Amino acid sequence: MPTLSIHFEPEILAHLAKAAAGDTVHVTLSLGGDSTPAKAAVVTPRGPLAELMKAGLLAAGAVLTFRQPRANRAGRAVVTPDGQLIVDGHPLPFPSPSKAAGAVTGNLINGWTLWHTPKGQTLDDLREELKKRTAE
Repeated sequence: MPTLSIHFEPEILAHLAKAAAGDTVHVTLSLGGDSTPAKAAVVTPRGPLAELMKAGLLAAGAVLTFRQPRANRAGRAVVTPDGQLIVDGHPLPFPSPSKAAGAVTGNLINGWTLWHTPKGQTLDDLREELKKRTAE
């Protein structure tokens, strides 16, 4: 039987150590054709969040949250390197902020105004900042 060896960079281990008991942690494994460790592929952001990421306004690994106290709902999502959102409790990433928000709320909802960065900005605020930068 072959031996499986998994190597985690120190940053990944630090991230895992900070994860709370209820957090969802996604790990992607790929098979290599030989015993040489695979090189990390450069991932280019795509989709609705791509321009924010390329402009440095939103980073891969950023944690987005929202709270709706009246509806007794809250959500947490992590931005993937390719510009999708991984929502806690859901196995697959979502391609847009609104689809990710809808997965949590069960309703059609504007994810651009719902999700907040750790600094309290909405994704819509980041879009407006990007518009201002490109207009200058």
